[in-house]
Amino acid sequence: MADYSITVNGKEIVLSKTDLEALDSIEMGHDSFHVLANATSYKVDIAHEDVSNKNFRLLINGNSYEVQLQDSYDRQVKKMGLLAVSSKKINSIKAPMPGLIIDVLVEKGQEIEEGTPLLVLSAMKMENIILSQGEGKVKAVLVNKEDAVEKGQLIIEME
Repeated sequence: MADYSITVNGKEIVLSKTDLEALDSIEMGHDSFHVLANATSYKVDIAHEDVSNKNFRLLINGNSYEVQLQDSYDRQVKKMGLLAVSSKKINSIKAPMPGLIIDVLVEKGQEIEEGTPLLVLSAMKMENIILSQGEGKVKAVLVNKEDAVEKGQLIIEME
């Protein structure tokens, strides 16, 4: 059974799917919910949402909480190092894992910034979009579509 990691104001809570299904919630309007948990009533409003990064600011009974959600897939991606932080200015992009290049999304001379999709890497029967962890200008793309790569292999040089 899948567990979910929920970080609330820096404190991690792990819940199972059964725990989440046990919550009694009713949508009261756009971004507003009434939740019953452990015989306690909560008014929950979504004050801000960044769905792509699974970050939310919730107002629960008027108190503000910063919430980060992770499922088992998110934790596996983090464990594999796909979210490794690098400096803002990058010099090179290396393959985070062995796999097959499905598509190259950048070209020589292209200016990129943090979060720019660089390529699609197929590994362990999953397609992973590799995003830039910083900014720079592409000096050379060292791989082509359908190339096999090894973990740590230089795939894009930056200037």
